Amino acid sequence: MFEPVEDVVRAGLRRWTESLAGGDLEERLRHVSRPENEYGVDPFGFSLDYTLSAVAPLLWLYRHYHRVKVTGIERVPPGRVLLVANHSGQLPMDGAMIGVAMLVEGHPPRAIRSMVERWVPSLPWVSTFMARVGQVVGTPENCRRLLSAGEAILVFPEGARGISKPFSKRYQLQPFGLGFLRLALETDTPVVPVAVVGAEEQAPAFANVRPLARALGFPAFPVTPTLLPIPLPSRYHLLFGEPMHLSGRPDDDDGVLERKAETVKAAVRALLDRGLAERRSIYF
Repeated sequence: MFEPVEDVVRAGLRRWTESLAGGDLEERLRHVSRPENEYGVDPFGFSLDYTLSAVAPLLWLYRHYHRVKVTGIERVPPGRVLLVANHSGQLPMDGAMIGVAMLVEGHPPRAIRSMVERWVPSLPWVSTFMARVGQVVGTPENCRRLLSAGEAILVFPEGARGISKPFSKRYQLQPFGLGFLRLALETDTPVVPVAVVGAEEQAPAFANVRPLARALGFPAFPVTPTLLPIPLPSRYHLLFGEPMHLSGRPDDDDGVLERKAETVKAAVRALLDRGLAERRSIYF
């Protein structure tokens, strides 16, 4: 009897993953395994087995395409934590590269949960993939449940404003939303600022076709050099800052919370400035 095609493909992907990771990724993933139901997924749809298969292409991009350099990842504390990063590049490759870094470079390894936009579940195939590798729609209730379970959550406070800005505004941080800050204060969760250098150059946007974006229900429809959603081979540098322990009440006035959010934004800005100053090459 022949094996089902899906099983053959998954087995091949697992072997590829292990070869890229040096043979220890499966063991590292066992450290981040979660309770699963009879369908092999956790309450949010995460599947360890699926992730081990699906991570191979991302790990190849991490190692050989974007050639990711990581600084300061040892600063990420154990237990619940909010990773707060800049968002850029038209494609969500920044979140994927941070996720791979936490799996293969973190000590101990962590499977982070990214908070995705509400429109993502409307995309065919993409929504299932996102859930299986641990990504969750960014509602406050979802975040509270994950933080109470000791998870590491990745948030992009710039939201769609960051990922859809034109290339002329590269590395210019857009306004931070306050949702992450309210959650950090409510749950007493440390915030780790993260800077992503390299994502801006992976798919520079020279125009935004707004009517098409509205018709498709997307926040933006950028025109990039590749035309297709294929990133250019820009070098990435991920910089993790010191944990920030913020104080105050989550129901404080917006003006008070905005000042606290500005301190986090300034920390991300400082890491970005450092990464850009240290960069010697964009693509080579």
